Amino acid sequence: MMNIIKNWLVSALVILLVAYLLQMINVGVTVSGFVVALKVALVLGLVNAIIKPIVLFFTLPITILTLGLFVFVVNALMIMLTATIIDGFAVTGFLSALIFSLALSFFNAIFKGGDKPRGNSTVYEKAEFKD
Repeated sequence: MMNIIKNWLVSALVILLVAYLLQMINVGVTVSGFVVALKVALVLGLVNAIIKPIVLFFTLPITILTLGLFVFVVNALMIMLTATIIDGFAVTGFLSALIFSLALSFFNAIFKGGDKPRGNSTVYEKAEFKD
């Protein structure tokens, strides 16, 4: 339960950070406060868990034709859908949603990437190296 709350808070902070950074370079994304960022993190998580897999299934042919690049379009559409649901979270257009989506993915990878061990780390701990 604590992991879920921690991930939710980190996601909200990352959303605030990305929105603030993008406002500095005049990309049209605004988040009016931390409570709104919490709502955005919750709704975006639900949208990504429920709606995104359905959209990805129906867009699979074009995703294959574009070698996976169409997933960026789907991510931007999920951001735009979230912006229509949440008051206080505004995205001015598709390009802004695309840039916000890319920046959000980048910063989520930085802030959340180190919390799960990758692979079988016990192999390296038990191995003995001799010179």
